[in-house]
Amino acid sequence: MLTSKFYILENILFFMVNNSGKTNLNDQIKSSEIPEEPLSKEESLKKFQDMKKELDNFKNKILKKFPFIQSISLLPSQAFKIFEEEEGVPPEEAKNKPLHLMMIVPEEEFKNISKKIKPEVIKISLESKHKLWVHIKTPIDVWNYGMDSKFEFLDAIGNSIPVHDEGILGSIRVSVIHKTLVLRKFEKYVASYCVGGSLVRGTADETSDVDTFIVIDDTDVKRMPRLQLLDRLRGMIHDYIREATAIAGVKNILNVQVYLLTDFWDKVKDSEPVMFTFIRDGVPLFDRGTFLPWKLLLQMGKIKPSPEAIDKYMKFSEQSDELVKKRMMDAMQDIYWGIVTPTQALMMLSGQGPPAPKTIVQDAKKLFVQEQKIMSLKDLKVLEKAVKYYKDYEHGKLKSIPGKEIDLLLKEAAEYDKKMKSLRNKLEAKLVIDSGEKVTEEVFGLLKNIFGNKARSVLIKEFDKKLVKTGKMQKRFLPVLKKVDSIKQKIKSKKLSQTEMDLVRREAGELIRELVDYSQRKELASVEKGVIFVQGKDRKGEVVLTDIASFFVEGGKFRKFTGKGLVDSNSGEFEDAMKKTEDRTKVSFDSNVLDILKKEIGEFSLTI
Repeated sequence: MLTSKFYILENILFFMVNNSGKTNLNDQIKSSEIPEEPLSKEESLKKFQDMKKELDNFKNKILKKFPFIQSISLLPSQAFKIFEEEEGVPPEEAKNKPLHLMMIVPEEEFKNISKKIKPEVIKISLESKHKLWVHIKTPIDVWNYGMDSKFEFLDAIGNSIPVHDEGILGSIRVSVIHKTLVLRKFEKYVASYCVGGSLVRGTADETSDVDTFIVIDDTDVKRMPRLQLLDRLRGMIHDYIREATAIAGVKNILNVQVYLLTDFWDKVKDSEPVMFTFIRDGVPLFDRGTFLPWKLLLQMGKIKPSPEAIDKYMKFSEQSDELVKKRMMDAMQDIYWGIVTPTQALMMLSGQGPPAPKTIVQDAKKLFVQEQKIMSLKDLKVLEKAVKYYKDYEHGKLKSIPGKEIDLLLKEAAEYDKKMKSLRNKLEAKLVIDSGEKVTEEVFGLLKNIFGNKARSVLIKEFDKKLVKTGKMQKRFLPVLKKVDSIKQKIKSKKLSQTEMDLVRREAGELIRELVDYSQRKELASVEKGVIFVQGKDRKGEVVLTDIASFFVEGGKFRKFTGKGLVDSNSGEFEDAMKKTEDRTKVSFDSNVLDILKKEIGEFSLTI
């Protein structure tokens, strides 16, 4: 049966069966009138099913005999006449209106076409109910249509309905469809449309790329710069690639190169290998007399490299030594950065800033080898070696480096990278533990400052009772506190992941800020309740009442109230007394304090 991956438009099938009307396959295929009465759609479909069955049967028999056949396809009816004229089909056979099939066989089977293949094909075709006329060609025969400027034959083959294809037919089809789309839009600009590569060499399969190149005639362009013309046409031509691939229904990738005629000729004169290859191997699907003369001149040996082109290519050999040395040095620099960059990353992971490359060896040794003891001296030597090479290069001491040394550096860098990834895992595990311990200490340290030095379980209950239930803290912080409490146990059981630790740290950070704010508000309220402002005639100060003693603060000078009056004190004693003073809702003081103040500053007023 016809391969499902090839699209078959119902209108094309209807036309092939019905043979009615006058329809152009493309602009270069001649149309022909068929005077028969048109069939109904149902009759056409039934006739097509019969024809399809016969073609499947024909294909299976042929492939059983000759499995090397590259493609079998049903040519479009509009092209029957030109093939009959080209192949010299007898008029009496042409009157029978046979279906014309195109069969492509490998080039190495050319000698067997007349003796072995053709007799068997005729024998099998005579067994078919439909009259068949099979054109047996090799790829070179197909490409000769293009070389003879018989482009309508290539168009017919490209638009034929596939019965069997190993890649060549699909490649021709996608290039022919793309060419038709391009010519429909830019025919007056296109000088040549050619195919090349594996398709022409005979090595194409179902997934091979299809290499094509288009030469744009820019010799009479006047309204815009040539490069602007090239950019515009190239963009539009490339847009047609997707459309052509979809219409063709093939997997082959269409690679299209677009050149200006003037640029192409300059490259040919300069003997650029790519252009010589295009001209030597290329086959035109469309040509206005540009490509074919070049190809014939090349075959005749008339296109020869100029002395300037020869000198140009000789200079390439002179430059190659310096280019290779430069690329070796570039490789050394790439390896250097491949070693230094992950080392800097690990130092940042450890909480350090990214060190300068000049000091990275000493910094890595101090941090990873001596302090954390997670890096060996062998690994450090790899870093040291890379840094030394780079420094010598920077200072102009290193002019070249042998490829053998690059191979060794690359091997050492790969091993070093593996070690760095291993060190990262160790560092991250250590950071999880350190972060967990730090968060736990901070949270419960704040709770102890608020509620006193009590067990964690008691502190959690106090937090719930005195802060959450009283509305001084949000309810969402109680689960956070319990998570923080469970960190230590998870660290011991090694069940705390980096992701979970990051989440706890973020939530604990909010809890810590709330606890700090609450603690500061509490201390401020406590202090304000124990402060009495004193205003005398010429002097003013503050009486600060603590649980240890009462102080008179005047102009930054601290004095303490005693039974004998005011005695000198200091800020240290004052702050110590403040720390030991518990939270209170009211304060009291002895009348003796007022008597001492009156003796000290005379008449005064108090502000509480």
